[in-house]
Amino acid sequence: MKKLFQYNWQVREDWFRWCEDIPEEELLKKRVGGVGSVLYTLFHIVDVEQSWIHFLKTQQNLEEPPFEDYASLSKVKALSNQFHAEIEPFIQSWTNEMDSLTIQATNSKGQTATFRHGEIMQHVIAHEIHHIGQLSVWAREIGREPVTANLIFRGLYE
Repeated sequence: MKKLFQYNWQVREDWFRWCEDIPEEELLKKRVGGVGSVLYTLFHIVDVEQSWIHFLKTQQNLEEPPFEDYASLSKVKALSNQFHAEIEPFIQSWTNEMDSLTIQATNSKGQTATFRHGEIMQHVIAHEIHHIGQLSVWAREIGREPVTANLIFRGLYE
């Protein structure tokens, strides 16, 4: 599981670099599908990862920060770096035994369910991969080569 978080962090950094050559109005442009724009999608990825990890650590929900406060590439990157520093020790301390721990979560509709910690961790990983796929489609729509999603050649298993 740790390797897949590292993979996601590497790919996210690649997307941040990719965005540096894209005009900000293009990054903020409303897109079909997904959660909206390229920049909001990156913000959403960062926020969801932080929120779920914080929930596993504290059993308390976090309020989503207002995107308007982070609506630039440099601000989303800074937020990502801040949150990464906060959650990486938790990820690195993960053990297989933690997979089976349970936690109750309540969604926005007031429905409560019990989840295994490992299930939530895998959800966070899959969530980012899902949105990275959307970014890849949007990259091609604007005529740009997307970031590679290849797990191989990233040095994660050396």
